[in-house]
Order: sequence, then C-alpha cells, then structure tokens
Amino acid sequence: MSLTDQINDDIKDAMRAREKDKLAALRAIKAAFIVEATKEGGDGSVSDETGVQLISKLYKQRKDAAKIYVEQGREDLANDEIVQANVLEAYLPTQMSEDEVRAIVKEVISQVGASGPQDMGKVMGASMGRLKGKADGNIISQVVKSELAGG
Repeated sequence: MSLTDQINDDIKDAMRAREKDKLAALRAIKAAFIVEATKEGGDGSVSDETGVQLISKLYKQRKDAAKIYVEQGREDLANDEIVQANVLEAYLPTQMSEDEVRAIVKEVISQVGASGPQDMGKVMGASMGRLKGKADGNIISQVVKSELAGG
C-alpha cells in the first residue's frame, strides 16, 4: 500500500473514531500531498520518498511551533502542536541515534579527506546525502562540527 493510500485510510479511521487532533495532522499531510501532486511538471502522484520528505517537513514545523509556543507561555497551543507532531512521526522512518550518525560522519570525513573545520561544507553535503530522512539535520551538523574540531 502506498503512503498516500495509507494516509487516506487513516483519515477515514480517524473520522470514524472522532479523533480530531489526529485528523487535523492527517489532513495537513493530505493537503501537502495534493499541492505536490498538482504542481507544475508533476505527474499527478506523490512517490513514497517525496511523501516522507513532506511529512518530515511538516513534523519539523510542528516541533518548531511547539518550541515557540512554550517560550511564549502558551502551553495549550504547544500541546496541540506536539500531539500533531506525534501523529506525523508515526509515518516517518526511525531516526538514527547520534552514535550511528557519528559513525557515518567519520566514514564521510575519511572518504572526502577532510582535515578540519574548513571542510565543513564538503562533509555536510556528503553526510546529508547519505543520512537524508534518517537523522535530524541539526544533529548531523553538531556531529560534523565536533568531529572536524577533533572531537
């Protein structure tokens, strides 16, 4: 079953179960899929890989919004965002641990021959390519910085 079909089925289930928070998150995914499928040059469908990228973006937006709401003392709004983020997270691949990311970054550093912080761009580019969707970009960045600094 494709990711699009899974989302559509889960929307129906959430409607039957009257789960309004889950339904809101799923409808946001469906809206993003529709925009992607109908954009110029598209073939009218969304691949599972593109779908995961869209869900990942929505997940990050929810997490960032929740953080801002907490900083502003609006826990009520932050809780809504966190609940939706948790729904979105179920559709994302399992994220790698920092140790797993560190192992891949070390491989990349040896492959590109990086010797210090001046090679950050080369290492980040190659690392992001290998870890896309498997680890958070902020964690990758922190690991690359610490490894290039001699960490």
